[in-house]
Amino acid sequence: MRLPALLSALVLALCLPGGPALAEATLFPALGAQGKVLTIYSSLDDDLARPLIAAFQGENPGVAVRYENLLTGALHDRIRGGKPGWSARRISSCPRPWTCIYKLAKTALPARMTPDTAALPDWANWRDTAYALTYEPAVFAYHKPSFAGRAPPATRADLLAWITGHPDEAQGRIGTYDVARSGVGYLFLARDQELYPGIWDVVAAMGRAGVQQYPTSRELLERIGAGRTRAGVQHHRPLCLSARGAIPNVGLILPRDFTVVVSRVGLVPQAARDPDLGAAFLAMLMSPQGQQLLSRTLRLSAVSLEVAGQPSPAGGMDDLAGLRLKPVPVSPGLLAYLDRATRARLLARWNRALAGH
Repeated sequence: MRLPALLSALVLALCLPGGPALAEATLFPALGAQGKVLTIYSSLDDDLARPLIAAFQGENPGVAVRYENLLTGALHDRIRGGKPGWSARRISSCPRPWTCIYKLAKTALPARMTPDTAALPDWANWRDTAYALTYEPAVFAYHKPSFAGRAPPATRADLLAWITGHPDEAQGRIGTYDVARSGVGYLFLARDQELYPGIWDVVAAMGRAGVQQYPTSRELLERIGAGRTRAGVQHHRPLCLSARGAIPNVGLILPRDFTVVVSRVGLVPQAARDPDLGAAFLAMLMSPQGQQLLSRTLRLSAVSLEVAGQPSPAGGMDDLAGLRLKPVPVSPGLLAYLDRATRARLLARWNRALAGH
């Protein structure tokens, strides 16, 4: 079903849950005489999207922007239905966020090719339809006063050594995502299992130390800031950075053995009435200007190799230099993590390891 006349649509979503289930649309009026309306469905918070929309409207003053911040599942329903009368009852068809993105990508329209497309690494471009636009790593978080005068764990082996070598410090004071409830936590665990054979030794040690599990980073960071938790394992760096300003005593470390990276994905769906308009916004996000906005203003590191200025897309994050970076590719391979039987087996193994079995 097509969207109303003069509406185009662009999907900008992080491959993990985020944003409210329901959101009022925010209208950004055209700067000049209005000719068209661009509708953007996204999991990016309004305040973070505002500079991107301002940059686009600066180049396209006749375009108004209607912006909706949605959960990824709700986003999928909205695009596939294309109905202005969408309601909460329709958030049901896509329980796994990466499945939503992949389903949308399979029916997305090829974006207009631009000179900046070549500046993206191969893993960030799926069939010239879906593009990774940011580079967002997982981090270890720690309570700075608890590690005063010594280095906090910087690798998974370091974490295991700290837990086993300092049981009194670690007992009841380690936190991580609840991988059964957190989509990004589950993805981080799946990647760790794929890339690090010793991960289950680490998980078992965390279980013996009474690890605490949280569906989001915020509560854990507050506990770390208060000193009730000393170490947090595998957390989403941009969320940690945004919260850290209001929470003292929290340090962040990009793991030195390897760092898992997730991305926000942009695409133009088939439901777009004016796909060229959606493609124009997507092209702006892929341009040096858009990538610099994401990297320097929004602190969402650029995926563009040109903006990064080096062989790997670390733009805006000098602390990534020398790390083994392991991005999650934009590809059908994402579905390997999402098969129900595979997910059930991984969660069962997680629970067994925590229980010491």
